Amino acid sequence: MPDGPGAGCPVAPVSEGRGAVPSAVPPHTPALLVIDMQNTLVAMAYRAAGTVAAIARLQERARAAGAPVVLVQQGDEELEPGTDGWRIVPELAPAPGETVVPKAAPDSFLDTELDAVLRARGTTEVVVTGFATEICVESTARQALSRGYDVVLVADGHTTSVRTGPGPYAAPEVSVAHHNEIYRNLRYPGRRVRVLPAADVDFGGGAPAAAG
Repeated sequence: MPDGPGAGCPVAPVSEGRGAVPSAVPPHTPALLVIDMQNTLVAMAYRAAGTVAAIARLQERARAAGAPVVLVQQGDEELEPGTDGWRIVPELAPAPGETVVPKAAPDSFLDTELDAVLRARGTTEVVVTGFATEICVESTARQALSRGYDVVLVADGHTTSVRTGPGPYAAPEVSVAHHNEIYRNLRYPGRRVRVLPAADVDFGGGAPAAAG
């Protein structure tokens, strides 16, 4: 263990003297991430029409601001690639030039090109939307934080499946509210974690506000 005063403690930054070049602030670049908004899944989703409409408005604003829009598309034995159920709902279809990242697991980063796609666009903050709240949305948001991104969870932009009768799963409205509250109180060192309604998400750039 190092010896001496301040050993093991953060060192206070040295003040910049007259004529010193100020430290550069890295640009803040958000990207909109749309997870698994596919025909079969949206058909079983809670508050489907409202969620699709909220994400569609975010897509419009992100495109107008020049922010990346990246869609993720699950493919497996239940969502066979090329079938109608596997396709992204028409209201959220990618615009020309936008990236669709195929995946096969709840974590959208696992064995996919998502991280490379985001880094190639200079992304520092991921605006997370999609299906399903407790599975692919949650897994992806946590991985984004672990990989160094700030995260915005869009409060009205993620959803889960409708529950048919009593069972061990929380009701969909409870699950959505629960995860929003978890992320309002989640702290990751060096990351900014926010929960915002779609109407309050800003794709205009600028330096991020201080964490907390």
